[in-house]
Amino acid sequence: MEQVSKATEWGWELNSQTSWWDWKVKELWEYRNLWLRLIRKDFLLNYQQTLLGPLWILFQPILTLVTYILVFNKLIGISTGNVPPVLFYLIGIALWTFFSESFIAISFTFIHYERIFQKVYFPRLIIPLSILSANVIRLLLQLSLLTIITVGYWLLYRNPVMMNSWMLALPIAILLIGVNGLSTGLLFAVLTAHYRDLTNVASIGIRLMMFVTPVIYPMAVVPERFRQVAALNPLSPLFEVCRFALFGEGTFTPTQLAYSLFVTLLLFVGSMMLFHKRVDKLMDVI
Repeated sequence: MEQVSKATEWGWELNSQTSWWDWKVKELWEYRNLWLRLIRKDFLLNYQQTLLGPLWILFQPILTLVTYILVFNKLIGISTGNVPPVLFYLIGIALWTFFSESFIAISFTFIHYERIFQKVYFPRLIIPLSILSANVIRLLLQLSLLTIITVGYWLLYRNPVMMNSWMLALPIAILLIGVNGLSTGLLFAVLTAHYRDLTNVASIGIRLMMFVTPVIYPMAVVPERFRQVAALNPLSPLFEVCRFALFGEGTFTPTQLAYSLFVTLLLFVGSMMLFHKRVDKLMDVI
């Protein structure tokens, strides 16, 4: 009988070895259908059997906007410069919601999906990426609302929105904000899998971080002696770039932008390395 010497080719193989650099990019692409299904599931779980459905994506920032205008603009009197308060707060709310919801949801990856992880194999990074992708869709819808209101302001008041060539940097700034949410979320996902009480730290920390990010105030109103400290937050220059691109007002320097880019890339590489090094071993923990 003739013996077959050809080695069997496996589609994929599971073993105990992990790597800092094996990010399984090709495997992620092979599971793209799962990625899309998880995005769909996210919207169904959040908006199915609700009174307003997906309109909550727009209604929620509007409620927050009204609160910010009444409290921070009318009651406290924080200046928004030449930018109308409605436009100033709405872009801040949209960007902050994008970052904070991505961070929180990704931080709880191993807690919320532990039963699925224990039963079936797929690239674990699919979950954080689907969360981020769903929040990108929400952000785009909220930016559409901002665009409509901006056009309304222009038609009513003939107050030109000072868009400029920095509009080209707007998608890059938004991308970097998303990468920050993904990176910090991955770091906390690994930590919360080991220490569940860190979920409280993540929830409290993200609330406090909003006050050191120019969401409700422009960097221009921060006293000079504190401005450099506030700029240590890598999100601060990115928020200011977005406002400058849309409304022509924002306080940042090329050095601050370079710093923000460097910290963002460092967080991304570090979090991806740690996540892929620890992800398989975390299956024994959760």
